[in-house]
Amino acid sequence: MRATAVRRTALAACAVSLTLLVTACGGSSDADAGNGKSDKAGAADTSSQAPKAEADAKALSAAELETASLEQGDVEGHKVTKAGPDDEVPADGLKTDKEACLPVVHAMFGVAADGSKASAKRKVVTDPAKGAKKSVEDMSEGEVEDAMKAAFDLTSTLVALNTYDGAAGPDAYAGVKKAAAECAGGFNVTIAGDQQKIVSITEEKITGGDEAAAWTVVQEDKDGAKAAYKLVALRKAGTVATFFSFNLMAGTDGGAKFTLPTEVVAAQAKKLG
Repeated sequence: MRATAVRRTALAACAVSLTLLVTACGGSSDADAGNGKSDKAGAADTSSQAPKAEADAKALSAAELETASLEQGDVEGHKVTKAGPDDEVPADGLKTDKEACLPVVHAMFGVAADGSKASAKRKVVTDPAKGAKKSVEDMSEGEVEDAMKAAFDLTSTLVALNTYDGAAGPDAYAGVKKAAAECAGGFNVTIAGDQQKIVSITEEKITGGDEAAAWTVVQEDKDGAKAAYKLVALRKAGTVATFFSFNLMAGTDGGAKFTLPTEVVAAQAKKLG
């Protein structure tokens, strides 16, 4: 596989958009922010300090998790479908040169942590921007350029829900936060045989669920080309949702106007209750 699954998803979405054109830091909880400890220390302590209500959490059944997953119509301006094999990379296809960083890579591709009782995945792609009424032949050079940029300005998000019993959910969420903090300076990763480098992981702010965190992940391939991704982790009771987003324009326009998938996160948080 020459590109990541998420990049392929975005490319496929853009191909659809072009056809249409031719025819027409992590938001930490208040407690985390005010306890005076680093993210690393806070994440390390979570497994032994989960509140009793969370420790007693029951995993959702597979049917309940499907009901809680996004469906078409849940996110205005987006197309929602069930994720397929081309949108995923299994755990054995993900390797890093730093074991401590593996939870971040697993979160990027929706791989469950140990103890997951059920999983559900969705692919959410922004609808193509409405094109001009003119045909391509009638557009000026500038209008064609703008239309082409709009066609590629699509964000594809892989949403994964994994549900756990007891403290396993909080522990899974904390594991992602800890890995993001420890590996912020970058590491090497192999994705289905494709060697790449994570250059940096920068925390962003987001809210939702019982706790949520977000990051910008900058990836560099073996040819030196860089691309920005967005990663969000959100926990509600014993269920952990991860969101991994890529915008094709961000790979050609320096990441301009590529923001967190807040509408998708909000819609999923609402369905989780």
